[in-house]
Amino acid sequence: MKIDILTLFPEFFSPLISWSIIGRAYEDNKIAINSINIRDFSQNKHRKVDDYPFGGGSGMVMKPEPIFDAISSVKNKNSRVIYLSPQGKKFNQELANELSKEEHLILLCGHYEGIDNRVIEHYVDEEISIGDFVLTGGEIPAMLIIDAVVRLLPGVLRSDESFIDESHYNGLLEYPQYTRPREFKGHFVPNVLLSGNHQKIGTWRKEEALKATLLKRPDLLEKKTLSKEEVVILSKIKKDLEL
Repeated sequence: MKIDILTLFPEFFSPLISWSIIGRAYEDNKIAINSINIRDFSQNKHRKVDDYPFGGGSGMVMKPEPIFDAISSVKNKNSRVIYLSPQGKKFNQELANELSKEEHLILLCGHYEGIDNRVIEHYVDEEISIGDFVLTGGEIPAMLIIDAVVRLLPGVLRSDESFIDESHYNGLLEYPQYTRPREFKGHFVPNVLLSGNHQKIGTWRKEEALKATLLKRPDLLEKKTLSKEEVVILSKIKKDLEL
C-alpha cells in the first residue's frame, strides 16, 4: 500500500515510519508513506496557501490551486482521496478494514478554517472524521487512520500478534487480558486461564467479551448480528447481572 499525506507540516510525520508496527511495515516494504508539503505547490513567492473567506468571517481558508496541484502530483486511477474533516463520515473499524484493501490512499490535512469547498466537491472522494470535536488540523486524524489501517495489511503483524480478537474487529469489545504474576496485591488471575483447557478458555473469553460490550458499549450490540450461541450467553449474562 502507498499512502501520500498532503499537509502544511510534513515534519509532523517523520517519526511515524520509525516506531512500532508502522515502522516495521515500512522497513519491510509493506507500505510506502510520503508526506508532501502543500506549500511546495504555491505560486506565491512567500509560499502562501490561504486567503480571506468570501462573504467575510473570521480566519483564513486554504486556497484551491495548491491543493489541487498537490493532489494531481500523486493521484492515479487507483487512488482514494480522503479529506480529514469534522463533517466527514465517522471513522471506525469497519472503515479501517475497507481502507486496508486500497492500493493508494491520499490523506488531505486541512488547516485554518478549512479548505476551499470546490476541492471537496470535485477532487476529494470522501471526507472522514475521527470524532465530534475540532482539532487544529488534519495531521493527528491522518496518523490515527494510518495506524488503524496499516496493522490490518497482510503480513504486517507477526504470528504472535493478531487483530482478530481485538476490540471492535468483530463488533465486540475485547475480553480481559492478564499476564504474570498470577497474584498481584491480593488480586488473582482467573483460574480458567491457568487451566490449560483451551475450550473452556475460549468460552470464557467469549462470555467476557459479550459482558464487557454489554456494560461498556451496549450500542455495539444493537448493530451486531449475534449467533445463537451468543444470544444464549448474553441472556445468561443479563440474568446474572439482573439487567
